[in-house]
Amino acid sequence: MIEFHLDGRSGAINPNTVLKAYRELEYEGLVAARPGIGTFVTGTLAVGSLAAHGPLRRDLQRWLAKARRAGLDEESIEALFVSTFRSSAEEDIA
Repeated sequence: MIEFHLDGRSGAINPNTVLKAYRELEYEGLVAARPGIGTFVTGTLAVGSLAAHGPLRRDLQRWLAKARRAGLDEESIEALFVSTFRSSAEEDIA
């Protein structure tokens, strides 16, 4: 078993960023928190999806460049992505 710590106390990473990362991983079903014990990996990406990462990453990089050219800062880009991601997920459920 590989153990690592994502810890915002070092000063190198904002503690709010660490908390957000944990929440996102939990939302995706990739980790589960056990109060007083820690957070544990509960899922992984499907092997078939790994082949699609390269083209999707390039598309996303182009989209990010376009968003920056449109004047969005990092926080605005993240907010737009997350809100769009969540609304898309809700539409898929409905």
